[in-house]
Amino acid sequence: MDIHVELAKRAIDEFVRNCRVIKPPDPLPDEFKVKRGVFVSIKEFGELRGCIGTFMPIYKNLAEEIINNAISSATRDPRFPPVREDELGHLDISVDVLSEPEQVSDITELDPKKYGLILRTEDGRQGLLLPDLEGVNTVAEQMRIVRLKAGIMPDEDVIAFRFTVERHK
Repeated sequence: MDIHVELAKRAIDEFVRNCRVIKPPDPLPDEFKVKRGVFVSIKEFGELRGCIGTFMPIYKNLAEEIINNAISSATRDPRFPPVREDELGHLDISVDVLSEPEQVSDITELDPKKYGLILRTEDGRQGLLLPDLEGVNTVAEQMRIVRLKAGIMPDEDVIAFRFTVERHK
């Protein structure tokens, strides 16, 4: 199992079973020493069960980012009830490690299969969509979904950012 996914799974299992937050591995593997944004997605029987993340890092290393976002994905996604202990055996977990977002000046710089998208309004509202999602094949569809998620009207001006992900399954 991928070490990113293994860490997320351990964090979810320990929190759901015992309400405890695990500590990062000690010693910390080199790949966990960086600071990056992370999204943890949980699926159950092929259906989304939770997805929470940070596009900019807020914790001191990648391991802590994964642990905290895994717990949030399992217990704090407002679209779903918290994961129950009896569900733990059949969850599929993926961890997306994000590159630093870069502003784009034109939509021709976007590609929903390659880049995730962040749209931000002047007043600070923003939405995000990860790249390479099933059913999202065009930039127009990607932008429509991000605007919908963020409550940004189609005619409102936005600043667009793109990012890539390392997807761990």
